[in-house]
Amino acid sequence: MSEPKGALLLGTEDVGKLLKKYATPAIIAMTASSLYNMIDSIFIGHGVGPLAISGLAITFPFMNLGAAIGAMVGVGASTVTAIELGKKNYEKSCRALANTIMLNVFFGIIFTVVCLAFLKPILFFFGASENTLPYAYEYMQVILLGNIITHLYHGLNSVLRASGHPNEAMVATIITVLANVVLDWLFIFPLGMGIRGAAIATILAQTLPLIYLFKIFLNKNELVHLDRKDFVFDIKIIKDILAIGISPLLLNSALCVIVILINNGLKKFGGDLSVGAYGIVNRVTFFFTMIVMGITQGMQPIVSYNYGARQYERVTEALKKAILLAISTLSFGCLVGETIPRFVCSLFTNDEELLNYSVDGMRIVMATFPIIAFPIVIGNFFQSIGKAKKSIVLSLSRQVLFLIPLLIILPNFIGIKGVWWSIPISDVIATILSLIMIYRYYKFDVKS
Repeated sequence: MSEPKGALLLGTEDVGKLLKKYATPAIIAMTASSLYNMIDSIFIGHGVGPLAISGLAITFPFMNLGAAIGAMVGVGASTVTAIELGKKNYEKSCRALANTIMLNVFFGIIFTVVCLAFLKPILFFFGASENTLPYAYEYMQVILLGNIITHLYHGLNSVLRASGHPNEAMVATIITVLANVVLDWLFIFPLGMGIRGAAIATILAQTLPLIYLFKIFLNKNELVHLDRKDFVFDIKIIKDILAIGISPLLLNSALCVIVILINNGLKKFGGDLSVGAYGIVNRVTFFFTMIVMGITQGMQPIVSYNYGARQYERVTEALKKAILLAISTLSFGCLVGETIPRFVCSLFTNDEELLNYSVDGMRIVMATFPIIAFPIVIGNFFQSIGKAKKSIVLSLSRQVLFLIPLLIILPNFIGIKGVWWSIPISDVIATILSLIMIYRYYKFDVKS
């Protein structure tokens, strides 16, 4: 079978055009996804109440943990697929797709069963109080029951993008977002189902694009497609997927720990509404960082393919352009967060106390926002070329080595502001480390 035009262009077309071609749909998809998360919070804030926003914020560690497992499989599989396409190992790409599905189902079942069995104590550990527990519990019950659908949707979408179909991957995400917004409104307002309705809307909305993704991969004319013979656990492929995917797994697991510390610190020094304030600030910063993740998703197949094809100059060019785009995006986010924070936060709530907490937090967290382009993009770069150890070190340094100690120490001296200031301080240190690592990579590791 000859190599498809979409994959072939990864090694020949102008890198700037390729980045635009692959990143634009990914950015649109990620922006749409983050907009949904914001709209979801807005519906919950105005349709259920300020404590419901705090309850939703309590679920962030759970969502990060679920995303960690999904990302481990999805990112690992997409990188393996792109590298093997670059090497023209098409049969191995198809086996990677089948193993992606089996791994997502396997891990999804285990995660659901374990978490449902201990849901209430886990939520209390994550920072829930007697006031916020009912909201968090209702939401996570539904999300966990639909966990396999979520894992499959994200895993298959990642592989679809890496196999030369960025536009189709974008369409799948947009279907999810549009369905989510409509169903959110329907279940929260006309049907009065509260925060449980928002969770049901999330799972139902992911089911629709999952059907669309399976339809594409069942097409035998696709280079990367599903075949019954490939549904056998391939130890080599699984090891490759998990070795590359361990970085996002550890990163998202670290994020889970971070959010637990933040939630508990804010609850201790500011009460339940300060936890809700973090929920609002997190949604806003998430919007801009998701755009950057869209840029890195567009960069990933270009870097992976050309690295596999030994076209290292194109690899470097893609990295440089992605960093510049990421810095521009986060600089705009910083401007918004520093100049009109009250307007932005007022979109989520009318509660004056919650607004004040949110505005203060947003100004602090976004003070150094532009520089996180470096650790995000460089970490994804190492992941895209299969340098799992470097990616892990960079990912964990920002979220574990730097932020966790700061979250434990600073609040004891300056209270609630210590929780907020821990975030930008750790970003500065992580940026310095990422620049050192990429410098050493090109000085000592690159041979051409």
